[in-house]
Amino acid sequence: MSSTATAKKNVSSGPVLDWAAGHGPVTGALSATTGAFAVATTGAVTAMPPGWALAVGAAGALGHTVVGLRVRNAGRTLATRAASWLVGAGWTTWAMTHGPLTWAALGSLATIGVGIGAAARSSALYEEAREEEALAVEQRAVAQELSAERREIAAQWVERIQRICSISVRVHGVEKWPTGAGYSLDLEPQGGITYDRIAQYSVQLSADARLPHGCTATASPGIHQGRTILDVTTVNVLQEECPYPADYGPLSVLTGIPWGVRTNADVVPVHLREQCALVVGPTGSGKTNMVHTILAGFARAEDVLTWVIDLNAGSAGLPWVLPALNGEIRQEDGRPVRPGVDWLAASYEEAMLMLDAALTVGLHRKKAYQDLLSKANTDLLPISARIPQIILVIDEGAEILVSTDRQMKELARKILEVIRMLRAMGVRTVLTALGATGSVLGNLMIRREGKVRVALTGGETEGMDLGKMFPGRRGLRVEQAPYKGAGFMGTPESPAALFKAWRILPNQIRDITAATSDRHPRLDDVSAKAAGPAYARRWDAERTAWMRNLTETENSPGTAGATGLRLSALSGQSPEQATPEDEMLRRFREEIDAQFATTPDPHTGADAPPAAPGGLNLSALRGEQDSPAQREALALLLAAGTEGTGASAIARALADTHGTTRQTVVGWLKAWVKDGTAVRVGEGTKARYVHRTHAPES
Repeated sequence: MSSTATAKKNVSSGPVLDWAAGHGPVTGALSATTGAFAVATTGAVTAMPPGWALAVGAAGALGHTVVGLRVRNAGRTLATRAASWLVGAGWTTWAMTHGPLTWAALGSLATIGVGIGAAARSSALYEEAREEEALAVEQRAVAQELSAERREIAAQWVERIQRICSISVRVHGVEKWPTGAGYSLDLEPQGGITYDRIAQYSVQLSADARLPHGCTATASPGIHQGRTILDVTTVNVLQEECPYPADYGPLSVLTGIPWGVRTNADVVPVHLREQCALVVGPTGSGKTNMVHTILAGFARAEDVLTWVIDLNAGSAGLPWVLPALNGEIRQEDGRPVRPGVDWLAASYEEAMLMLDAALTVGLHRKKAYQDLLSKANTDLLPISARIPQIILVIDEGAEILVSTDRQMKELARKILEVIRMLRAMGVRTVLTALGATGSVLGNLMIRREGKVRVALTGGETEGMDLGKMFPGRRGLRVEQAPYKGAGFMGTPESPAALFKAWRILPNQIRDITAATSDRHPRLDDVSAKAAGPAYARRWDAERTAWMRNLTETENSPGTAGATGLRLSALSGQSPEQATPEDEMLRRFREEIDAQFATTPDPHTGADAPPAAPGGLNLSALRGEQDSPAQREALALLLAAGTEGTGASAIARALADTHGTTRQTVVGWLKAWVKDGTAVRVGEGTKARYVHRTHAPES
């Protein structure tokens, strides 16, 4: 064994003494008696003057008394400590004179030690009792102060409700919210009046209480039908952005998935094992962000597979799919990441495959899991990571249900079949809509099955009928939540009330996708077999080609729609950043400038020489007097070459980036034909427009 190891062993052996620790009654008395005995013995041997010990004892008693007064010790404690010093000093003086080694000296010293220990213990208990009593007095004072404040709040609301609602109430309690944003009153209306009578006066009560904008006084059911909870918000928490929690821990559809927070900072869990959900919100209300928040909760769940239908280019699901499919994110050990959603449909054909698969899975589960249902003694399929729940998130699905288009009608029929038939087998839906209108909420199936409802208002009053969205819930007004991401949420467990949706950022979507990759369940073998090749080959290259094409063209900076033409050379991109297409377009423009006397660039200085008259006008590509959409349209015309292009093709390419319509493009083309920039070839439906540089010789 090395010397170092031996030293460590020696250090760790034996009792460990804490020399910094204070003395208790026993150790203090032992220390005092042994110290007095040692001093007396030494003094007797060395003929020390006995008066010194008495002087030291008096000094110790005085010092402890001064310190005790400074820390506000009780008089009993001061007397005990001073007496201990004086008694010990007196014994030491006596023992030095008569000898410390006699039985009388040793016996009296032991008696003194016991007395000092008992007195120290008694004073310690007394000090503890004093401290506890002082704390209790302080707490009682705080409680009385709070109680006085609560009594004042209760009295104000009793008078206010009596004056405005003509209802007499008794206040059983006032609870302040931990966030400091408001408080709740436990009311008991007199005369058998229920909470909804008070709820209909929510606006008047809020105004009379002079609550800030965005704050409300909302009545909801209490512990029984004769009690009411009145939630009063005093701080407008809806105005501030509420970031998505950084905790990406596991969730379950059986215990609830959080979608946001109430004004009192309580998280709102959503239970979708048997319920469907409806989320409405006009443009600009934060509905897209809400969809991503919903998908984040499903991605974190250990027993949920998410299928997404978004006929608007799949935009709701692409952030959850593309980073994983393109290999942009990896797990910590380098393994590939699974997409955040299990299936994404952006076309009518893919949506039909998905809905057919959902119906087939649900119906097959009814037959294949009969033994499991019998053993569990239930008619609801036991959902778990082994048999996950399938939740279809259908963006603007409510609009599909009321569409008159033939294809949309077929989709609507299948969506309603899923809602109607597959509750017990663990297939549910989350539909979104642009507004809470009679046409959206007119379907009985939606009203009956979609008990989880969210209305993001964003201050929009058109198409936001909260009375239809939350029937029986009075006092809800759009003006109460005029902020993006704010609105009302109601569930079977929680009545409709104000809430704030979490704000989730793109980098969080990528982080959640990576963090939850191993958590996503696999579709059980019974269901996967029923879903067949439509499900098994959902990520095949030909089925996801539209995603990759979108990544290469429309999502690339400076691209022009689906053509893939990059226009960064027209937007002042540096030569170092120019792509081959940019360089080709630049050389092409230089050749035109050299061959034709083009008009001057508006960005050139005033000293630039004027262009020769009658030249080809390319200023639409870079002039300040024209819009970026017009410059991009002319670039598309140039890129079309001798084949030319039509107004419809250009309009389709510009629709996503600029929202340009075909009628606008037709106007541009007519103007270019008139000034000689373009030439029309053909007539009628076969008419094409060719740039002058590619036009055939006449």
